[in-house]
Amino acid sequence: YLGSGEYFMDVYMGTPPKHFSLIIDTGSDLIWTQCYPCLDCYNQSGPIFAPNASSTYRPLSCKHPQCEHVYSPEPSAPCKSPPHPCRYTYSYGDYSHTIGDLATETFTLGVSNTRDRYRIPDIVFGCGHSNQGSFRGSGGLLGLGKGPLSFPSQLDRRFGKKFSYCLVGRDTNVSANSVLTFGEDQGLVRHPQVQYTKFLTHTYVSTFYYLDIAKVSVGGEVIPIPLSAWTIDAQGRGGTIIDSGTTLTYFVAPAYKLISQAFASKVSYTKVNGSTWSLDNCYNVSGLTQVQFPTISITFVDGAVFTPPVENYMIQMDSDWLTYCLAILEAPHETLTILGNYLQQNMHVLYDLEEHKLGFAPMDCSTSMDY
Repeated sequence: YLGSGEYFMDVYMGTPPKHFSLIIDTGSDLIWTQCYPCLDCYNQSGPIFAPNASSTYRPLSCKHPQCEHVYSPEPSAPCKSPPHPCRYTYSYGDYSHTIGDLATETFTLGVSNTRDRYRIPDIVFGCGHSNQGSFRGSGGLLGLGKGPLSFPSQLDRRFGKKFSYCLVGRDTNVSANSVLTFGEDQGLVRHPQVQYTKFLTHTYVSTFYYLDIAKVSVGGEVIPIPLSAWTIDAQGRGGTIIDSGTTLTYFVAPAYKLISQAFASKVSYTKVNGSTWSLDNCYNVSGLTQVQFPTISITFVDGAVFTPPVENYMIQMDSDWLTYCLAILEAPHETLTILGNYLQQNMHVLYDLEEHKLGFAPMDCSTSMDY
């Protein structure tokens, strides 16, 4: 409802616990919040975290082992003896960033089947004093990546190396909550349409969840995308990741151009300029009672097929339902293909790091997930 294109997790931090809404992001590791003193911060919905108001806040020194997992904003400065703090800087693909002090704090989470709260002490997080970028309205970010500082990695001794989520659709009533589960998810295991695909191991980047695409189809037609579009080169560039913290889906240029052309060739509606929304394939459907767009499906190397419903890749761009745009763009700077959260709406998605695989199945995420 904050209009950021992101999904948020309700977290209670500190003692006494205070409420914060953090962006869930499988494309990064660091957990952080905006912190006093806030030297250069964006507008946040709700209060900023105040370390002095919590009895369980503990700053980490630059000699702490966890400090080795972050970059220093002053790399040439020597690490002095404690209590010299662990200063960090952390940046994102869209040039957003956070700079602050690494610390530990008690996190309190709601347990899904009761009204109890679950207290987790000594979670390592970033107390961000300088934060700018695409974090609109949030209190910060909850890293759900594969690296050692991520929330799942810090919880694995308690819940195992698994977590899952079901992201409610953008048109769902704002009172409906998405579900985020740490540990075993029997609901998805029992789902009659669940599919699994293996994660790729990437020695250059430990954070991302890489997937291995074999082909993409539009309207039932396999697009002749060169295999090089899906590979990771010797410098660690390229490949495909699934990312809850990116809104739209981005394909690298060789794949995007062919997908975009194939999609446009199968749509008979009037094409309109989508530059106002920074989108390419936009269509006017005024006067039509029924609207249909070609299907899009992604087949992975091990045979799993991801075929999202049309509302996961077509965005209605005006209140009169006259313009629809394809929620897929070309990846900037020839980076990598990203399957964003818009594509994942109403999908039950499991990240299983014990068996190194992703599970997914269609689901109305606004309803109970018992099967």
